[in-house]
Amino acid sequence: MLKQLFARKTDFSDDESTHGPSLRRTLGPWGITALGIGAVIGTGIFVVTGQAAADHAGPAVIISFILAAICSGFTALCYSEFATLIPISGSSYSYAYATLGESVAWFIGWNMVLEYGISASAVATSWTGYFTSLLDHVGIHLPHALTNAPFAYTNGALVTTGDLFNLPAVAIVMALTWVCYIGIRESAGINFFMVLLKVGLIIVVVVAGYRYVNPANWHPFIPEAQGNHKYGWDGILRGAGMVFFAYIGFEATSTAAQECKNPQRDLPFGTLVSLVICTVLYLAMAAVLTGLIPYTQLGTDEPVVTAIKAHPELGWLRLIVEIGAMIGLSSVILVMIIAQPRIFMIMSRDGLLPRVFNRIHPRHRTPHINTLITGGSIAALSAVFPLDLLANLTSMGTLIAFVAVCAGVLILRYTSPELPRTFRVPWAPVICVAGVLSCAGLLATFDWFNWALMVVWTLFGFAIYFTYGVRHSRLRLANGSARGQTSTI
Repeated sequence: MLKQLFARKTDFSDDESTHGPSLRRTLGPWGITALGIGAVIGTGIFVVTGQAAADHAGPAVIISFILAAICSGFTALCYSEFATLIPISGSSYSYAYATLGESVAWFIGWNMVLEYGISASAVATSWTGYFTSLLDHVGIHLPHALTNAPFAYTNGALVTTGDLFNLPAVAIVMALTWVCYIGIRESAGINFFMVLLKVGLIIVVVVAGYRYVNPANWHPFIPEAQGNHKYGWDGILRGAGMVFFAYIGFEATSTAAQECKNPQRDLPFGTLVSLVICTVLYLAMAAVLTGLIPYTQLGTDEPVVTAIKAHPELGWLRLIVEIGAMIGLSSVILVMIIAQPRIFMIMSRDGLLPRVFNRIHPRHRTPHINTLITGGSIAALSAVFPLDLLANLTSMGTLIAFVAVCAGVLILRYTSPELPRTFRVPWAPVICVAGVLSCAGLLATFDWFNWALMVVWTLFGFAIYFTYGVRHSRLRLANGSARGQTSTI
């Protein structure tokens, strides 16, 4: 039984014709890059930057972004090598299946639900902040009870707020779910348009805001530590764990592998280029925001608007920022709704989830049932839970998946050195180990409440695995204990 739990899937030459209609291969290198940027630039730059600066790192949130970028960079290199070896939509779930075994793959796949599903919920809650700010700007005021979650995460505990639910978040999620339902070409086209707009917006804010930066707001650059991860180097590290949420999504490119025209070429390009572009934009925006106003004033739901409002000369930017932020956040939700159903699809093809998750719409060529399930779940979570709780859980799930990917590349270098790799991680022993250690270091910054929720989430996931996945695994049914397999990755 123990050997079966760690049986590896070594044949990924899955004939899609055996599963009915296939996904359409319509994405080129820049389409994949746009998916990466669309997934990354969102809540991290429009919300989390301000909260991390105000509560943890101060102006040194710039260092937090650099640390998180280094961690993401190690992982991006590892994702790129795996993407050329296993060009299917399973991302780190499939990579773990090939190197660490079925039970670990399930654990990673289950955490990817946190990464994609719950992160979209977090982004949707922050979308509401800019949406209500825009409505207030034009004199329309929605009831507070319909724009806020009934729960809040305060001092490490979940408390009630008296509000009903977050209606705008539900509305934007359901609208984008429909877009994802009708086709990848349409979804990717809309995403590309939104990416161009939000990148242009960030450049405008940085260029216009730089003229009004007060260098005095950057002093002290590293505020004196006050304990409990507040300022000092301890705060910078906690800030890095928090802004890591800003980088989540660059590897969402790998979930579109079966919709790439040339995955061996396009996936490494899109993954690495999108991460570099986003890192440069993050650092520039963080520097400008902390220079426009004192960092202690940035802990709001819409810190970019807060910084602009402090300078009447930049009043013309407010409407642009509100609209641009809504577009930018929408593209993140869109890419997450694209990614999660494809993870479910691959897990279903492996027999670990019911076959209903494997269905492809005969006309739209999308995993339509998965898309509806994903969209409905995201809408429900965004309706009732606050941003900070969702963001922390998302970061933890993603970091765990990243540890598996970094370790998996090194393992596969030793277990299957003969495999052709069109992209290879340079200095693999150093990069892979550094990736594992940096991700583990960021995981260590989260508090006990988040770890308790992660344990509950993991136990729930393994309950599904042992009651359904173990009995229906295609690998088990075909190979028994999976002994004597020959690698055909």
